[in-house]
Amino acid sequence: MVETSLLVRANLSGTAVATVVLEITAPDLPTTPAFNIPIANSVASGTITLRAGSGRTITMHAYDAGGVETHRGSVTIDVHPGANAMVSLVLMPLTGEVPIEVTLGSFTVTVAPTTVGTLTVGDTITLTASILDANGNPVTGQVVWATLAPTIVTVVSTGQQTGRVTAVGSGETGLVAAYGGVAAQTTFAVSSDPALPRLLNTQYSPPTGSTINVPEGGDFQAALNNAQPGDQIVLEAGASYTGPFTLPVKGGAGWIIIRTSTPDAELPAEGQRMKPSYAALLPKIVTPNGGAAIQTAPGAHHYRFIGVEVAVADGVTANNGLVLFGDGSPAQFALSQVPHDLILDRSYIHGNATGNLSRCVSLNSASSAVIDSYLSECHAQGSDAQAIAGWNGPGPFKIVNNYLEGSGENVMFGGANPAIANLIPSDIEIRRNHFFKPLAWRASGAWTVKNLLELKLGRRVLIQGNIFENCWADAQTGFALVFWSANESGPTTWAQTSDVWVRENIIRHVGAGLQLTDKGDFPALPVARVRFDNNLWLDVSSTWSTQFGHLFQLASNTGRLTAITFHHQTGFADTTLITIAAGATQQFQFVDNIVTHATYGIKSDDAADGLPSLNLHTPGWRFAGNVVIGAPSASYPGGNFYPASLGDVGFVDAAAGDYRLAPTSPYKSQATDGTDPGVDFTALLFWTNGVDQ
Repeated sequence: MVETSLLVRANLSGTAVATVVLEITAPDLPTTPAFNIPIANSVASGTITLRAGSGRTITMHAYDAGGVETHRGSVTIDVHPGANAMVSLVLMPLTGEVPIEVTLGSFTVTVAPTTVGTLTVGDTITLTASILDANGNPVTGQVVWATLAPTIVTVVSTGQQTGRVTAVGSGETGLVAAYGGVAAQTTFAVSSDPALPRLLNTQYSPPTGSTINVPEGGDFQAALNNAQPGDQIVLEAGASYTGPFTLPVKGGAGWIIIRTSTPDAELPAEGQRMKPSYAALLPKIVTPNGGAAIQTAPGAHHYRFIGVEVAVADGVTANNGLVLFGDGSPAQFALSQVPHDLILDRSYIHGNATGNLSRCVSLNSASSAVIDSYLSECHAQGSDAQAIAGWNGPGPFKIVNNYLEGSGENVMFGGANPAIANLIPSDIEIRRNHFFKPLAWRASGAWTVKNLLELKLGRRVLIQGNIFENCWADAQTGFALVFWSANESGPTTWAQTSDVWVRENIIRHVGAGLQLTDKGDFPALPVARVRFDNNLWLDVSSTWSTQFGHLFQLASNTGRLTAITFHHQTGFADTTLITIAAGATQQFQFVDNIVTHATYGIKSDDAADGLPSLNLHTPGWRFAGNVVIGAPSASYPGGNFYPASLGDVGFVDAAAGDYRLAPTSPYKSQATDGTDPGVDFTALLFWTNGVDQ
């Protein structure tokens, strides 16, 4: 016979109970043990000792001061030798009083915090478990943590009674902390919205060390080699310096500034964009061949360029990259080799009019920025060319307030296999840039054109306040934006594009708007959590791309393209609203938008326009509060609006490009959130004002 002890606690508040009696019955017990549970301060609390075994029925009676039974309840449990989990019992009133809640067991486990706000993917939080014995004293022991849905949250133990939770996917689930058969559970909700990037601080800090002047004909590389953190190297305005120049590794974390001799007062202020008209005030760093003008030694860090021109010499016919921050080749295979803290500030970086230039700037680095700069003539024939590209650096990256020309892709992340295992360029801020392809390129056909922004590999990307302008059918079909997860040739099985937020942008004069594909041909993780807010799509038409004019295109070959949402878009295309090229997109939302139905509306090859295509290809869709111009209402979901023509919407002045809703519009304040459907033009103009100047 093995005996064990259980703690009994009963909250008697609000009752007239004066006595609590507990009885135990079981088939193997010859008698019925009874216990009188002591009462103090409206709490009945005590320890009982009983024989361990199965099928123990515990019955409790409560009596008032006159001996009248007021409550009764019972529960049947198995009692184990040693520790027993807490169980609950409710004594129901017999005389009209409130129920009494009772707990029985050896100890309790609780988890703090008891409530957790909604997380976004990538968030982490630390939980602490507390264990109390039968007498309320703390117990030290190893808690076992478990998640009920590892696709939503994961948990790892960080101590005997602490665990770190990481949100990895959207949804709701529970997490359990267990000790000795006793468990506590807490619930988590993870939003389907993208996680925002960690932003890079590029505020200028004046130099604290020496000034090294390098006149025309001077040895710029020697100056780089000799400079110490805190120094600044001043290059002569109007002078040329022929590279390549390598940024060496230095000790310490102070910045080395490389800048023009032109006084600050004669340059654009911090936060203002450089333009070619300032070229005479800038030193010119030139590459005479196919190599870089500026490159980094492995691990180089804390260099900032201010007011420099970087160019390909006029006679060069092919160049593989002007500014190389980091190394995109297999030679850079470890994070310890990655250069970091590198900034191009108010600089003019460009190719020549006739040569092939693969890219103006490569970002295969960490904590790197291109800000307030002008990148042009980044073009090639027969191959891709970009103003900025990166694939073998972890980030964060800041691309803010630049003019960006690129014939293939103006900006691209991915496009080659990273040599560093499990690397995904992350924490990418792309704000207030003018993405532009000159129309002279279309007329000449001299350069291979693809799109304006392509993400093949990227995580936590914020794309806000940009103007994307001019893209036509050439090597591809003229999409402005292309997002997908691309394992280029097989080894990058971890490849993924995820957590992308696209908001307050203008996209205009393009053959198609957005192409969103889950993954490429090789194994990769499908695209997840891409959200669009307050974007204006203008002149998305087949005049820029024969047979296209698609506003949005979705392809979910695996059926796992997930959490794709559109809110408050205003968009005009002439062929399709949404082309569904393949598969099922999960957690699809299209809410509070003003768009044209165009010729084919929501189109797929295996289902009819509207509801049939939504039902087949976007299971569980949400389609609400939209104004879909020219759509057949019988084929589309209720809870939306279907005016016959553009004129019926009630824009302020559509002919002049003012797509705000007039006060007399029948759709004023009719969005699901109580605002106007379509773009919030106050927010849009705040973010894009002056971007194309």
